[in-house]
Amino acid sequence: MPKTTAAETTTPPAPPSRHQLAAMIWLCVFPTLTVLNLLLGDWLGTLSAVPRTFVLATIAVPIVIYGLMPHLHRARGRLLGRRRAGQVELP
Repeated sequence: MPKTTAAETTTPPAPPSRHQLAAMIWLCVFPTLTVLNLLLGDWLGTLSAVPRTFVLATIAVPIVIYGLMPHLHRARGRLLGRRRAGQVELP
């Protein structure tokens, strides 16, 4: 009979609540938009509001969805896994 590891016997965490997801999205979107504004600010300043927003959204959405959110979901899963195992104590 093959041995099972602790990782195989643990259940994945439940999906984030609406409030957790909103906080996670904010944690990704705010720094992304800040960095993009700092990097592209001079060029974006020459555009009117609608094209500027279009450019920012076109660059920021893939960064957030494909780059940052997967890392944040994994970090949340690790944190919840530790919490369930009793390794992290919350006040």
